[in-house]
Amino acid sequence: MTQPTTSPETEASIKAAISWIPTLREEIGSVIVGQHYLVDRLLVGLLANGHVLLEGVPGLAKTLSIRTLATATAADFKRIQFTPDLLPADIIGTLIYSPKDSTFHTRKGPIFANLVLADEINRAPAKVQSALLEAMQERQVTIGDATYKLPEPFLVLATENPIDQEGTYPLPEAQVDRFMLKLKVGYPSKAEEREILDRMSSTAPKLDVNPVTTLEAISEARKSVNDVYVDPKIRDYIVDLILATRDPKAFKLELAQYIQFGASPRATISLTLAAKAWALMQGRGYVIPQDIKEIGMDVLRHRVIPSYEAEAEEITSEDLVTSIFEAVPVP
Repeated sequence: MTQPTTSPETEASIKAAISWIPTLREEIGSVIVGQHYLVDRLLVGLLANGHVLLEGVPGLAKTLSIRTLATATAADFKRIQFTPDLLPADIIGTLIYSPKDSTFHTRKGPIFANLVLADEINRAPAKVQSALLEAMQERQVTIGDATYKLPEPFLVLATENPIDQEGTYPLPEAQVDRFMLKLKVGYPSKAEEREILDRMSSTAPKLDVNPVTTLEAISEARKSVNDVYVDPKIRDYIVDLILATRDPKAFKLELAQYIQFGASPRATISLTLAAKAWALMQGRGYVIPQDIKEIGMDVLRHRVIPSYEAEAEEITSEDLVTSIFEAVPVP
């Protein structure tokens, strides 16, 4: 496939739209050591208007990264600590009865913010998880008889502990599918760990962050994401990847017995949007197959559900996604 070229005018508008990204990376880097993969994917979620789920053991700066991103973008930020006794009203809000005038008043919950950190989201039961579904998909919540729009931009950035840890509940598939990206956060390298030690081994480590961009600048960059060109052959490639998760035999893959559920149409949309945001971050006005491969695992790892046979043979969803990427022809 011949690659399209970006005109000088388009290139100039792209550079203007993402001019704040290097400064934002630098500001986040003043607090967060390493974790470039994590920071870049958080930026993809911000640009593509997609919720992000972070999985990793405690102590890997997941919460700190999200809090730092919120401060650096001057976004309204709320943190919700998920616990087994949390109630839906604790998240979305509730109606409070006032005896003085015999009426109910709405008290809005912490969901009314630009960036909502759902900390340890899988430590709360399904009833609480379901309270997030309307907010994440429709970007609105219903309290009593009234429906309230959530602020723009609105993103849920959730952290979860690995599912085999004590006191965790598996997230419902309907909710997991609403996360555009699921990131696996790993341990830092030896050099990064040493830098963390040097920087943080104090009773009062320096965690000050300055706002370096605005929500208006982010909104403008999102408009540029919509203008990123996706060739019809690239669109077909994306659709083939998603179809291969549902019908592996059509792509000469013997994986049907290992896949319980394939990716939904929401995955097709998410993969396209995430690839457009990734291309924009690279300074391009068009998507190439490598963009799909770079971001594809983060979009699909939580949407391809392994079967019992796969679990018995210790085949993970990531193994399945890797096999699909290797089998589907690249345009």
